[in-house]
Amino acid sequence: MAESQSTFLAWMFRMPLIKRWALMFCVKPENVAEHSHQVAVVAHLLAVIRNKKFGGTINADRVATIALYHEASETRYGDIVSPTKYANPEIAREFKKIESLAEKECLASLPVEFQELFTDIIVQDNVDEEYKIIVKAADILVAYIKAIDELAHNNHEFTHVEERLDKKLNSMKEEMPEVAYFLDIFLASCSSTVDHLTKSNN
Repeated sequence: MAESQSTFLAWMFRMPLIKRWALMFCVKPENVAEHSHQVAVVAHLLAVIRNKKFGGTINADRVATIALYHEASETRYGDIVSPTKYANPEIAREFKKIESLAEKECLASLPVEFQELFTDIIVQDNVDEEYKIIVKAADILVAYIKAIDELAHNNHEFTHVEERLDKKLNSMKEEMPEVAYFLDIFLASCSSTVDHLTKSNN
């Protein structure tokens, strides 16, 4: 008897259809698939920095995997912009409930025998706190880089985003030296042109 079809991958493959920054004009449109990939790359790098420079022992590969799925809930209900999601504590709590429900629906779309392996990757309430903090830092860094890029293209829609995230990152640097290192070593080149990047490697 054939096993029933899983819809898990079909849901994950809808990430490119979900637009980010829905209430704002973007010079460079962005979708959830692109964002999740970038967060995974940055989260992996943060974990490597922590381990190599600051005595950490976190599993960088697992961090990257958790980051790839950290927006899985949005495949069900779309991207809710921060000003709406965090308009007040009551609304924030309700959206968290919706996100948690969506994550559990994503988990349930897997074959039952695989669900145990994914529960502490997809369901954010089950993710180890140390890993969650790294992914959150990467999420903020990727949004910050996006804001800087939009501002570099004279899109002042992102002025308040850059200011808000700059404050968050300054606070994070005190507790997470890997974030400070990332900003010092990797940030500036993210806004470089291809010609400038090519010359830097010669």
